[in-house]
Amino acid sequence: MDYRNEWKHIISFSDRIALRQRLGAVMSPDPHAGRDGFYTIRSLYFDTPSDKALREKIDGVNEREKFRLRLYNGDSTVIHLEKKSKFNGLCQKRAENLTAKEVQALLDGNTAWMPTSQKPLVIELYSKMQSQQLRPKTIVEYTREPYVYPPGNVRVTLDYHIRTGLYSTDFLNPQSLTVPAGEQVILLEVKWDEFLPEAIRRAVQLSGRHSTAFSKYQACRLYG
Repeated sequence: MDYRNEWKHIISFSDRIALRQRLGAVMSPDPHAGRDGFYTIRSLYFDTPSDKALREKIDGVNEREKFRLRLYNGDSTVIHLEKKSKFNGLCQKRAENLTAKEVQALLDGNTAWMPTSQKPLVIELYSKMQSQQLRPKTIVEYTREPYVYPPGNVRVTLDYHIRTGLYSTDFLNPQSLTVPAGEQVILLEVKWDEFLPEAIRRAVQLSGRHSTAFSKYQACRLYG
């Protein structure tokens, strides 16, 4: 997969209402969002004992990566292992599906199955769990409104209600405690391949809003 362009903007509630109308006029709702137009995301991020992923984000390291597990709307029948990479401001994401049994084994510290996996991303995670001591760190939850536009492979999302699992890594337990991750923000994200169509550029333009390096993982590490 090639690297993609990405913009992030922290926006207001009134911005969100205006963007819904604009985006709905020129883009299509992501079909995965269902009738309500949104879904919930739960991720479990990995980091080292020295918080390598967190520190590289805070320090603005040019080339960095992070691993996470992700599911949608609490549905543990489809779980993704993802690796997100950043280089020169561009982003790339690779993903493999895992079963709930595999994920629970990983969370229980049973990694014996990973080196013989047929999925390269699983083997890479295992290697870095051994060499860097990567371990599950914290749960990140939020609500997402996604829109898609095929020309340019554009994806625009509105993310809000960001919550942290604090020190919990009980990823598959829907009852595990999460709390608001500090001051609540609404995040606009725009991602595209080689070009951003002018119609989308105009739709997401907001007066006085500037690009930000906001990280939901960083926000959810607020308490430790």
